[in-house]
Amino acid sequence: MKKLTLLSGVFLLTFLTQPQLMGQNTKTEETKLDSVVVEAYRAGKNTPVSYSFKNREEILKSSPGHSVPMILSLLPSVVSSSEGGNGLGYSSMRIRGSEGSRINVTLNGISLNDSESQEVFWVNIPSFTSFIQDIQVQRGVGTSTNGPGAFGASINMRTIHPSSGPYAVADFGAGSYNTFLTTIGTGTGISDKGFSFDVRFSRNTTDGYIRNAKADVKSLFASAGYHTSKNSIKLNYIYGDQKTGITWEGISREQMALDRRYNPAGEYYDAAGNARYYDNETDNYTQHHVQFVYSHSFSERLLFSGTFHYTKGDGYYENYKSNRKFSSYGLPSQTIGPNTYSKSDIIIRQALDNNYYAFNGTIKHTLENVSSAAGISYSYYDGDHFGKVLWAMFNGNIPSDFTWYMNRGFKGDLSAFVRSEVGIGDHVVAYGDLQMRRVNYSLRGDDKDFVSLEWDKVYNFFNPKAGVTLNTGAGQFYASVALGHKEPSRSDIKESVKAQSASDIKPEKLTDYEIGYRLVVSNLSLAANLYLMEYTDQLVPTGRLSETGYVIKENVDKSHRRGVEITASWRPLTLLSFDGNLTLSSNKILNYTQFLDQFDSNWSLVSQKQISYSKTDISFSPSATGMAMITLHPFAKTTFSLNGKYVGKQYLDNTSDDIKSVPSYFLAGFSATRSFDLKNNRYLDLHFFVDNLLNKKYFSNGWIYSAEFLDGTPYVEEGLYPQAGINFMFKTSLRF
Repeated sequence: MKKLTLLSGVFLLTFLTQPQLMGQNTKTEETKLDSVVVEAYRAGKNTPVSYSFKNREEILKSSPGHSVPMILSLLPSVVSSSEGGNGLGYSSMRIRGSEGSRINVTLNGISLNDSESQEVFWVNIPSFTSFIQDIQVQRGVGTSTNGPGAFGASINMRTIHPSSGPYAVADFGAGSYNTFLTTIGTGTGISDKGFSFDVRFSRNTTDGYIRNAKADVKSLFASAGYHTSKNSIKLNYIYGDQKTGITWEGISREQMALDRRYNPAGEYYDAAGNARYYDNETDNYTQHHVQFVYSHSFSERLLFSGTFHYTKGDGYYENYKSNRKFSSYGLPSQTIGPNTYSKSDIIIRQALDNNYYAFNGTIKHTLENVSSAAGISYSYYDGDHFGKVLWAMFNGNIPSDFTWYMNRGFKGDLSAFVRSEVGIGDHVVAYGDLQMRRVNYSLRGDDKDFVSLEWDKVYNFFNPKAGVTLNTGAGQFYASVALGHKEPSRSDIKESVKAQSASDIKPEKLTDYEIGYRLVVSNLSLAANLYLMEYTDQLVPTGRLSETGYVIKENVDKSHRRGVEITASWRPLTLLSFDGNLTLSSNKILNYTQFLDQFDSNWSLVSQKQISYSKTDISFSPSATGMAMITLHPFAKTTFSLNGKYVGKQYLDNTSDDIKSVPSYFLAGFSATRSFDLKNNRYLDLHFFVDNLLNKKYFSNGWIYSAEFLDGTPYVEEGLYPQAGINFMFKTSLRF
């Protein structure tokens, strides 16, 4: 750490001398045809919803070791976390307290949410930001989009536009915990005949903060295009390959006090009683995305775009399990010589193999006072889930790669929408958005505990939205109301099937009221947004995780998320700017009943105790979050930035028990960027990042299981995710 700190000081000296030439140039151009594929789903300047935006320049100034959730962590109402503790590997985010399965994510208008879990596993496409043009984050229900319903937010991304001329890039980064990052890319620009080609390849490796948070992740982006004044054709290929250590188990507070970097994944004991760790306790997944995008301009006022998409994914978890019953895997006791064994240490793989097909078509029409968009989309998913026994310490006659379970999931998703913004007079814009959605869902086969998952369901949803915007010079008032619905995820359904209560699990309904004001003047922008998100049958986290890390949820009859979001940006001087945001909220469940497992002294489940709450806090929903940032521009193409992020207390379950909570925390970060002009149109950028500048010892996420014995003795099991202390990252970028 001392050497790294000294190196940081030497590196910063390069920022203290004024550059003699202008810095890096951006050689990109945006066209209507490149943009229409995503603009149909995005909020515009007069859309009455709350949203934030990150352009490519802001994305490139983010730490290269951070995934998309970490890069968005400073936006309003966003709380991000990393399982491995240092931002690379598995990471997640919540927006307005809503976790990843409730955040709709699209890339070029195609949903990236996994059809079954409804999550986006960002680690599956590492270095995503190296080929992203921009990101819009809408909070609340937002505008109509594809894929699972947006019950906390939606994130709309698009890939890079073709540049105006040929180029090449090379990024190299290094940081704490043996983190190394490499990205190389090139592009032809748009030729005289309208052809373009872009490619990016990235590889990132790290040891991670906690033990076994190692990661070796790769990605490839390639795009070929043909462009004319009336047509644009693009073929995109995205490849992601990840191999990471298992990090989802978490540790208790007592373990954290002894060793913050401890991770029990893969731990076992040898014959002498010594603790050992299985060296292939890993999560492995590979994805191939192919997108064919065609856009056509019928006229300046009428634009069409259609996208065909296919994703192939397959991967597995590999785990060492100690002293497990053979019967748990459908195997008989094993006889070796004179001895018969009913238990053994074993190594298992739980795997999945899936295919995802999608199409969407959108049309956008613009008149002097009317802007309209309409779209239709369909996706189909089929996924196999299966488990194999690879090895057993006591193996008499177990077949090689014995498969102990296999099941399949099928999901079809058809949706259509029409949206208009109509100018009324000089100052008023009326907004209307109607969406129909039909979801076909089926499960087949047996799960790992041999419970049959035979299940079929069709959901039909109607999601209307309406609002109005009043423009008053530099200011803008808006108000909207939106209705949203969302189907349960595969893990929600599985748990209900196993509890023989599949008929009880319900889709969720949300009525979202948004009222806001925006002000933009020469050097100041302000925004305030009041939201009332009223839920019926919301599926809220119980605090428990499944064996493979999925959040277990349950329906609650009535609940709400209500709050106010305030954002501000002020640049009083050319060399100085301030940014900040604050969210204050109340997130409550009404008339909640907790079902507490009760065990006898032999750990046999005897009954469940019911505990009622008239009003309680929704888990993982802090009542306050905020960010403040000061940025200094002392010289041309030189930037220093200091930021602070506050996250209020979060409860691990829905009982509002302070003992079962993530304490509030405040984090500080620092970044510095310096750009140089080199000879022959070459540009060099130097970036330096410090995370957790104050070396705060904190944890940002976790899970909990509560029970009690019949004599009233409580039992609590928890898994918490400690985050890294102060850590550093350097990046050098060469562009020509």
